[in-house]
Amino acid sequence: MSEIAIVIGNKNYSLWSLRVWLALKRCYIGFDETILLLDMLDTKEKLIHNSKSGLVPVLKFADITIWETMAICKYLAEIYPAAKLWPDEAKTRTYCRSVSNEMHAGFVPLRSHMSMDIKITYPGEGRGPGVKYIIARIVHIWANCQKQFGQYGPFLFGEFTIAVAVFAPPVARFKTFAIDVCEVATAYMSAVCECPGMQEWRATAEAETQIIKYV
Repeated sequence: MSEIAIVIGNKNYSLWSLRVWLALKRCYIGFDETILLLDMLDTKEKLIHNSKSGLVPVLKFADITIWETMAICKYLAEIYPAAKLWPDEAKTRTYCRSVSNEMHAGFVPLRSHMSMDIKITYPGEGRGPGVKYIIARIVHIWANCQKQFGQYGPFLFGEFTIAVAVFAPPVARFKTFAIDVCEVATAYMSAVCECPGMQEWRATAEAETQIIKYV
């Protein structure tokens, strides 16, 4: 039994869980994993039992419990500095934190109209009010990061950072809803989808049997 445990939702649907799980994988540490099925009669009861907020994900580390996504990611960056979840250089690190927090705190139209569903495709769906602008903003962030830091690796700041974890759900959503993006964004999405952590997550998500109809 590992000292570290994570409580997450269905891998097919829980975008917040995906972010923390990818960050944990980047730390190259062992951890126990509990999946709580969402949208069940006892889901809320189980969530409240594990989380002060009644939400997932939740990280349990010895006697510490952290129940908010960015707080978990930042904690991992602190206790596992070798994982380099934030870039080393101060200016780059500030930029990385800015785009990560922008994604984490905003882009509500995307969340409202394009729920994450890894197993299914919905071409042409999800184009609700404000979604087009959010897609353009996300693609601009990806392209701008690639322009400035692409020489250091395939991800937004070269190597894998919290920004990659935070922007992983939009990558999944863009594939689900067949969003047409520029060549740079397409290449970035491919790099994320091909990384071992994302492939492992997708394989488990595709094996899940619960269906929650969001569209």
